[in-house]
Amino acid sequence: MNILFKKFKEVSASVLPITGLVFIMTLAFLSVERELFIRFFIGAFLIIIGLGIFLLGTELGVSQIGGLMGREIANSNSPYTVFFAGFGLGFLVSVAEPDLLILADQVSLAMNQMISPAVIVIVVSLGVGLIMAYGFLRILYSISISKSFIIIYGCILVGLIFVAEPFHSIAFDASGATTGAMTTPFILAMGLGVSMLKGHAAGEKDSFGLVGFASCGPIIAIMILNVVLGVKEIHGPEEVFQPEGGILAPFLQAFGNMGKEALTALFPIFMVFLVMNHLRFKLHKRNLRPILAGMLYTFLGLVLFLVGVHAGFMDLARIMGQQLATMDSKNILLPVLGFILGMVVVLAEPAVYVLSNQVEEVTSGSIPRKLILAALSIGVAFAVSLSMIRILIEPLKLWMILVPGFIFALVLSRKVPDLFVGIAFDSGGVASGPMTATFILALAQGVAETLPHANVLNDGFGIIATVAMTPIIMIMLVGYIYEKKSQKEGIHDSSI
Repeated sequence: MNILFKKFKEVSASVLPITGLVFIMTLAFLSVERELFIRFFIGAFLIIIGLGIFLLGTELGVSQIGGLMGREIANSNSPYTVFFAGFGLGFLVSVAEPDLLILADQVSLAMNQMISPAVIVIVVSLGVGLIMAYGFLRILYSISISKSFIIIYGCILVGLIFVAEPFHSIAFDASGATTGAMTTPFILAMGLGVSMLKGHAAGEKDSFGLVGFASCGPIIAIMILNVVLGVKEIHGPEEVFQPEGGILAPFLQAFGNMGKEALTALFPIFMVFLVMNHLRFKLHKRNLRPILAGMLYTFLGLVLFLVGVHAGFMDLARIMGQQLATMDSKNILLPVLGFILGMVVVLAEPAVYVLSNQVEEVTSGSIPRKLILAALSIGVAFAVSLSMIRILIEPLKLWMILVPGFIFALVLSRKVPDLFVGIAFDSGGVASGPMTATFILALAQGVAETLPHANVLNDGFGIIATVAMTPIIMIMLVGYIYEKKSQKEGIHDSSI
């Protein structure tokens, strides 16, 4: 109980700032219905409770399962086993990701149902599986992580030339949808499990980056799909926002939907673990019980968290965006508020906690979690602010932000330690989680559907792409400063 109380305390410190900020904004210059306002605070309470239980569950269950599987894969000593195990696990965790299923429906509609959502899910999951297989092989054979990302993102940036502009945002949004709250802790744990068998020094360097690789797979898959089909424009219907009446009705409806989504996400991982435990792990009951309890906590926590976000936060965010876009001072107000909201909302992302804790643990405290949280917070703040500016300025396109941003990040990757390269690209995946994909995305869509020159499909999407990019740059800059400081201290020590 003390551990769970500690989790609630940590989560409250991250969720309450955004709750307080929205409360102040609503009182100061927004007009929000009382029922919607109450739903927001109920949602905040559910997010705190759910996120605390979820983090305890991932610590007891998901992380342990991922570590066991990672070590088992590395112990095989067969590149074929490593490749096919990485491919299979990557495919399984992606094909059941709830956010990917939702995105597939949206993409199918945008393509006038030229291709079914099921095919889109399979294509994206194949992309994740293939690139995760490479990620495992890279760890085992110590292939340069910076060179790997330079080649992959170099291909992605060149590929933007051949992909229809509306699908730039869809491709990067697919990346954020795939690395969700459930899959990211599992992938992080697998990467740590594989790398730790190489020894502490090598394991520390290679234990990060697998989430970053997994984030690339959906981008490449959607881009290839668009080129093959030859779709040039999005013709699908814009989503019409209709606030649901009542206070409790949206929560009751969301419990059923989110419970189904959480179960869908957990089921493949749980079944693979049971099979592997029967065949290979053979854990004693005293070691198995905490893992099973952890999986249950993870399920309950994820359901409560998602219900709070979808039923409590999304509607208010959409209305906030609509009202802010009608104000005379919107050109200044939207970027500034976007910066502030981005700074606090990322701290409520479930996977951000998992990553920052793992960084501190793996590096024995030499890279404190607070440093990672601060870098992510500033990075996402700039991302949301930039996205608001992009919506406000009609000629400004998404690729004009992404191309120079990723080029800068790739240049930095050759000047920082490999450890920071892995953490940086993992950070892009964890920052674009369910809070960003709901609250911030809904805010952007509210702005886009209100401004006369913008629309939801072309301008409301793409914010996840920017959110996935800026944390990479921020962590790289932290790594660059860290490296320069280490070199300076090394020279000073040698002179003594």
